[in-house]
Amino acid sequence: MDSGDAARLALAACGIVSVLSIAYLVRINVILKGTPIEAKGIVTPWTKELRRKVYKELENNPVDWTADLPPKLDRRYIITGGNGLVGGYIVLQLLARGTSPESIRILDIRETERSDMAIGPAAQVEFIKTDITSPESIDAAFSKPWSKSVAHLPLTVFHTAAVIVISERIKLFYRLPEAVNIHGTRIVLDAARKAGADIFSATSSSSIAIRPISAWDSWWRSEPRDYIQFIDESDFDKPIRAHEEFFGNYAVSKAAAERIVCSENEPSFRTGCIRPANAVYGQQGDACFGRLLSLPVIPTYVSQRLAYLLTRPNFVHGANVAEGHLRQEAVLARKGDCPQAGRPFIVTDPNPPITFADLYGTITTLSVHPTELQFIQPIIILVLSHILEWYSQLPYRLPFLKPILPEMKGDLKTLRPGLFSVCTHVIASDARARKPVAEGGLGYRGTFTTLQGMVTEVIEWNQEHSDKEKERRVYSTSMLLAEKLEKVHGS
Repeated sequence: MDSGDAARLALAACGIVSVLSIAYLVRINVILKGTPIEAKGIVTPWTKELRRKVYKELENNPVDWTADLPPKLDRRYIITGGNGLVGGYIVLQLLARGTSPESIRILDIRETERSDMAIGPAAQVEFIKTDITSPESIDAAFSKPWSKSVAHLPLTVFHTAAVIVISERIKLFYRLPEAVNIHGTRIVLDAARKAGADIFSATSSSSIAIRPISAWDSWWRSEPRDYIQFIDESDFDKPIRAHEEFFGNYAVSKAAAERIVCSENEPSFRTGCIRPANAVYGQQGDACFGRLLSLPVIPTYVSQRLAYLLTRPNFVHGANVAEGHLRQEAVLARKGDCPQAGRPFIVTDPNPPITFADLYGTITTLSVHPTELQFIQPIIILVLSHILEWYSQLPYRLPFLKPILPEMKGDLKTLRPGLFSVCTHVIASDARARKPVAEGGLGYRGTFTTLQGMVTEVIEWNQEHSDKEKERRVYSTSMLLAEKLEKVHGS
């Protein structure tokens, strides 16, 4: 064989490899646009007419999320993360059912941006700036004297503080969620015991049960393994999985923290966890819906046609999560046997999961600001996520590059392969939490449906931006907070 034949053979081989590679990527792209058979028929898409009808109804008659709370308990309360989404609603619900502001203490690393906590009794609740990763900071907050009128009351601790970096899966970046979500939880638990608390209810996450999906091993399959997942709390009764069997670092850290909290349960110190179904929304600063309201362009890999076919994970309103915590507290405060103690419970909105179109359409139809959907092929997002994941490790693998490599921020920082595991077909069940207390449940109900909750959020957004020319406000979401904490912890 002469050199010319060898060159032609090499060129042909390269051509075949190129064609096969393109065919492979096209195949993956088609798969990611598909819908599992099990997911079809689960959802009923919201029409424009339905959204507008609910908008008008809720403008005149807002949802009363205080109407069906468990009765008031005569107790003191410490809420870590009390200025955030879930913690803030716990504060508001405690006040709504008659607990005095002097009986409540908020521990948080940041001041609140919530307008509903800057007025009325909520504005009178004591706020102590606290870092849950610092034993000294936590001990100082827990040991601060209470008003004599409430100092004798028993103490409940609601631990909602956490760092949420939803898509990161590389162990190299596990330090931050480990420091806040695991070590921070241990510190708060120790302080709660020292302070004489007898009830400890922590916010966990249903994402613990989600298994990672991989599109790359799917070329011979009709869909990736675990492309649709039906999750509940059954994983809690099994040995905790290996790090690689979780979709990301956040889930690993929350699983470990949940086991720590539940293992501390005993008759004199009852504990439990509430697992919100992903994702939690309900205030302008939430990362999954409120943040989208602030964007003039929403990038998505789901076309308008396919948006009606692809389900999102169950959503849960922050007020519904708070209700779950109060119902768990009521159960843990009962005398006698308590099979619910030392266990997690999933809570979701009281409706089936929704579609991408429901989410996007609520914004594009109802928001006072025009919003454009920018459609991107899923294979582009998938490949880019791997490239960005590789790039993010360079400053740590090769420290000499750190001064010269541009730092990633915002959406680029969160675009990782793990995002595909939580943004596909994950259907969560809160059947156990909804069981009557006598049957081992919490008697959980959930006030907001997802339609009511999202429409309510748009109404509040429109009221805040009644002047259409007013610049869209950008709130400090959990992602922005995580970036700040990274700098503090040197991650």
